[in-house]
Amino acid sequence: MIAVDSPILIELLSNGPQADAVEACLRQSLVGGRVVICGVVLAEICAALRGGAEVQEALEEMGIHFSPLEAKSALRAGEMHRRHRQRGTGKRGIDDFMVGAHALLQCDGLITWNDTFYRDYFKGLKLIVPQA
Repeated sequence: MIAVDSPILIELLSNGPQADAVEACLRQSLVGGRVVICGVVLAEICAALRGGAEVQEALEEMGIHFSPLEAKSALRAGEMHRRHRQRGTGKRGIDDFMVGAHALLQCDGLITWNDTFYRDYFKGLKLIVPQA
């Protein structure tokens, strides 16, 4: 099961300049198994693009499923966000940490462009970066 980060889907759904690369990456991942998003990603897509019904319909058409964040993932996200604040290295919101923890603990990888961030905080997470 592969998770998808919101900027990836926003790029595809808004037909951005890298939409073709995203589509190819998603197709390849769908051939290999289930592709999912967590609640944070669903909310971010809805906020960035369209109403909820339209977003859900588009995701269903693409074959992307919803996978709720489990308690263990929420706890890991909180721990990692606390470390991030203690480092004083940035002001990332907890949403990125929730996406990363979901992918690490509940999935087999994450499709993202934020590979540097996820590699730093989520050691061992398989990252898939769409290439143009």
